[in-house]
Amino acid sequence: MNACDQDIIEGTPGRHWQMLSDGRVQCDICPRECRLHEGQRGLCFVRARHDDAIVLTTYGRSSGFCIDPIEKKPLNHFLPGTPVLSFGTAGCNLTCKFCQNWDISKSREMDRLMDQAPPELIAVAAQRHGCRSVAYTYNDPVIFHEYAIDVAAACRDRNIRSVAVSAGYVKEAARAEFYGAMDAANIDLKAFTEGFYRKLCTATLGAVLETLKYIAQETDVWLEITTLLIPGENDSEAEIEALTQWVFENLGPDVPLHFTAFHPDYRMLDKPATPPETVIRAWRIARKNGIHHVYTGNISHKETGSTYCQSCGLRLIGRDWHALSDWRLTQAGHCARCGTHCAGVFEEKPGNWGRKRQPIRLGGDSARVVH
Repeated sequence: MNACDQDIIEGTPGRHWQMLSDGRVQCDICPRECRLHEGQRGLCFVRARHDDAIVLTTYGRSSGFCIDPIEKKPLNHFLPGTPVLSFGTAGCNLTCKFCQNWDISKSREMDRLMDQAPPELIAVAAQRHGCRSVAYTYNDPVIFHEYAIDVAAACRDRNIRSVAVSAGYVKEAARAEFYGAMDAANIDLKAFTEGFYRKLCTATLGAVLETLKYIAQETDVWLEITTLLIPGENDSEAEIEALTQWVFENLGPDVPLHFTAFHPDYRMLDKPATPPETVIRAWRIARKNGIHHVYTGNISHKETGSTYCQSCGLRLIGRDWHALSDWRLTQAGHCARCGTHCAGVFEEKPGNWGRKRQPIRLGGDSARVVH
């Protein structure tokens, strides 16, 4: 793995690395296994070698904070209707040509990290603004591993949950430590072919599938999956058939699956936006293949954005974009008509945050709303 050129490196001590016999240090956070000489950064740009160790150069620094509906992550079965404090840092360990947060995830400018944000301050801000959870998002939290875990610990002390929004490209030991700190995750399953991952992400599908199986089979983390459908790249009926059959057979029918529409961005400006009918077709295929809870995103379609009872078909949670309407779940998360349990993390009543998006700034010992 080629590393970035040498520069002056400072940062917080990292975990999951090893010294190689040739004198290089190997980062073991993700399958790239970047092998670094002194002063070099890995492909993610934020993990680097300094004094014969790996350091995280973005610890305690954020590209910004915003209070979102939890449905925006997207998580439809985890504390519906509640606000989540979202933040990210900079950099990424994938090179997706279609990245829709490219100004953050592809950033190489540390001055983009405006907010000084130690873990305790984030937890205090979430509590002060009534957020039920904190989301590590915008760029992949795998690469700010140590920072995310420390924030999660501070949040847990205040009964605030932690949500990882990730591509799932992480090695086994780091994966176990990271998801041991999380309460929920949305994993971006970008496609279902190795060719797509190689060509458009310079990564591997197999590593992501291992992460999905690990979360679903070996943890208590609530899991949902998102696939962005790109015309001519990963939207064929055959690929969606294979993807949904794999999810059913390996993760089970209760893991919610989101299909979202692509819009031209970053280095794929030549591709057209995904037609709504393509996303709805994927919804139908997944339902046919036994997935109980399937959703469409980036289009306005209440039918395919809502939650239904897998037994009697009752609309349990109605959604219009990120705003909730119908609520027909009992306190224990069962269908109000037939009593069938709906998989998820639910409370007696949904939150009422709606579709609001509220940027905030952290500074000193306070957090203030940005108007």
